[in-house]
Amino acid sequence: MSDEQDFLDSYDPAAFAPVAVTVDVVALTIRDSRLHVLLVERGGHPFAGWRALPGGFVHAETLDAAARRELAEETGLRPGEGVLDRVHLEQLRSYGDPGRDPRMRVISVAYLAFAPSLPDPRAGGDAAGACWAPVDEAGDLAFDHAEILADGLERARSKLEYTPLATAFVGTDFTISELRAVYAAVWGEELHAGNFHRKVLSVPGFVESTGVTAVRGGERGGPRARLYRAGDARLLHPALLRPTREEGVR
Repeated sequence: MSDEQDFLDSYDPAAFAPVAVTVDVVALTIRDSRLHVLLVERGGHPFAGWRALPGGFVHAETLDAAARRELAEETGLRPGEGVLDRVHLEQLRSYGDPGRDPRMRVISVAYLAFAPSLPDPRAGGDAAGACWAPVDEAGDLAFDHAEILADGLERARSKLEYTPLATAFVGTDFTISELRAVYAAVWGEELHAGNFHRKVLSVPGFVESTGVTAVRGGERGGPRARLYRAGDARLLHPALLRPTREEGVR
């Protein structure tokens, strides 16, 4: 024990190059049947005026807490307000290219966030503005955020195949057509209504019936659609493969 303490007493962190840690959040939601990502306009250098993913330096907090804080700052929501508490948040990956930030060595831990609906964002921290942008209109982004966004989109699209994550984009009760709209928006593919309905109901634990129907009518003026809620499955078996991977899904 004394050797350990002697080592710690003599340890000099300044002997190593300084490294900072940030979090960046790929926050996705669906608006007007299109997949949108939360972007901020940087108010200061570097990349002043550029669009970027919301994020910032980690303080005396956990990484998860830092990601939730950054998301809350840009959405204007706070924990306990309902919507933010329903946000699905998971670590995406870390990014540590020595040249990714011109200021110093900065390692970023990226997060992926999904929510059924979030309000118009308001810029927080040092951001000059914030907006929900269609993912295919994100344009050039600061730092390596285009790479992070691409990785986040691929993670989201893949997870919809083998997990019930799509239910994080809809309300507590939903119709199969609303769930199909999530898959169509995230995958960027139109899906055959009948085939999709059959496949969803064939996956044990994916969804469960609420026993009631929607107040509104069904598609094309048909009978009122049944309402479902998320089941207890954590993995989908069989998986719902993307049309590009299995034409039978269409």
